[in-house]
Amino acid sequence: MQGLDFRKKRGKKVKKPGAGRKRSTRGGLRFETETKRGLHFEQEKDPAGRIGIKGVILWIVEILIVCMAAVLLVAAFGQRVSIAGDSMAPALKNGDVILINRAVYHFKEPQRGDIVAFSQAGDRHDSVKRIVGLPGETVQITDGKILINGEEMSEDIHVSGIEYAGLAEEPVELGDDEYFVMGDNGTAGGDSRDPGTGNVKKEEIRGKAWYIASPSEDRGTI
Repeated sequence: MQGLDFRKKRGKKVKKPGAGRKRSTRGGLRFETETKRGLHFEQEKDPAGRIGIKGVILWIVEILIVCMAAVLLVAAFGQRVSIAGDSMAPALKNGDVILINRAVYHFKEPQRGDIVAFSQAGDRHDSVKRIVGLPGETVQITDGKILINGEEMSEDIHVSGIEYAGLAEEPVELGDDEYFVMGDNGTAGGDSRDPGTGNVKKEEIRGKAWYIASPSEDRGTI
C-alpha cells in the first residue's frame, strides 16, 4: 500500500504587471525602476509650455492690432497743418498748428461754415479757409456783403472787412463739386476771390479742421 504524501505542493507565484517597479518624478521625468530590468524613462507631457507659447503669440497679435489702429487713427484725425498768415484770424492765428479730420468727408458732404484744409495743383503747402459757397450755388460779393443766390448769406458766418471782391464782383457759379472758400479776415487774400485759387474742388479738400494743437494757451476744439 502506497503511502500518502500530505505535503503541500508549492505553486509558482504569478507576478502582477508592474510588480517590483518603483515610480518617482524628478524634473518633469517619470522614472520607473525594476529590480531586474534596469531603468525605464518616460517623458511627461508639458501642457503649460504650450499654453505659454500660445499666450505669447496672442500677445504679439494684440500689440500689432493696437499699433495698426493707432496708425489709422493718426492718419484719419491727426494730420497736422500749420497756419501761415492771418487770413483766418481771429479763429486761427499765424503759427497755429491744427489737426484735420481726413475721414469725415467720406461719410458726409462739406458744409457751409466748415474750416477746411485744401491743396491745389502746384501748392507746396495746404491752405486753410472757411467754406462760404456750396455746389450749385451762385456767389457774389457786393458792398462788403456775401450774396448766395442773390440773397445775403443768412448763416452766422462772420467775415470781417471785405473790401476786395475779386472774382466775386460778378456772380460766380459753382459746379457740382466746387466750393467757394474765404478767410475770416476779409482784408487778406489767397481764397476763392483770387484767380490763383478760384473755386475749390471737393477732391482738393484734404479734411476738416477740428482741433488746435498749439500753442498750448489756444489748445482745444475748433
